[in-house]
Amino acid sequence: MSEYKRSVYQKILERTAEALKTNNMLPFIAENKEEALSMVKKLLTEGGTVACGGSATLDEIGAMELLRSGAYKFYDRAGKSPEEIQEVYRAAFSADFYLTSSNAITENGELYNVDGNSNRVAAICFGPASVIVVAGRNKIVRDLDEAIIRVKRLAAPANTARLECETYCRSKGECMALASGSSGMTDGCRSKSRICCSYVVTAQQRIKDRIKVILVNEDIGF
Repeated sequence: MSEYKRSVYQKILERTAEALKTNNMLPFIAENKEEALSMVKKLLTEGGTVACGGSATLDEIGAMELLRSGAYKFYDRAGKSPEEIQEVYRAAFSADFYLTSSNAITENGELYNVDGNSNRVAAICFGPASVIVVAGRNKIVRDLDEAIIRVKRLAAPANTARLECETYCRSKGECMALASGSSGMTDGCRSKSRICCSYVVTAQQRIKDRIKVILVNEDIGF
């Protein structure tokens, strides 16, 4: 990518960071995945309890390997039974740190997240003492209307493919609501595997800096 195009993205990230700060979230801007991972490591405390939401972004920056390094008490879902996974979901509410990405972040400083099990959006809202959000520049949108479309057109179809869910958006590449001419936030299919069940907008926060947002000047996740 040319330095000129990268500089435009940098300005977008800076605007978004200022808006997040206004909403009592603590923003950081990373040049690349490696710097983002370094920032995550600095925000964590060795020996602390850590949980995370399912995230392609965390995988791509190497955060999952970091969490499994033994430096933290990591509530890991990998290899667990459905009953054990439910226990991990509940344990996350008392964690020192919760790592996740966001389905979209608006230039107004809002996080927009859509969840199937709802454990991820619940932890973002309440429970863990510190929430660390990592998001690539590809997730920045102008406003909530764009955030809604982004999930229906890209994030949901990609995530259903990743999770192997039998949904309309996985087979067709977009939410069935868009195919029928509707863009309402909760419009969609009736599949038992639907991952768009809870919709959460995180705006101005009461607890200042509980939510940290690392914006990365690279395309990461989906």
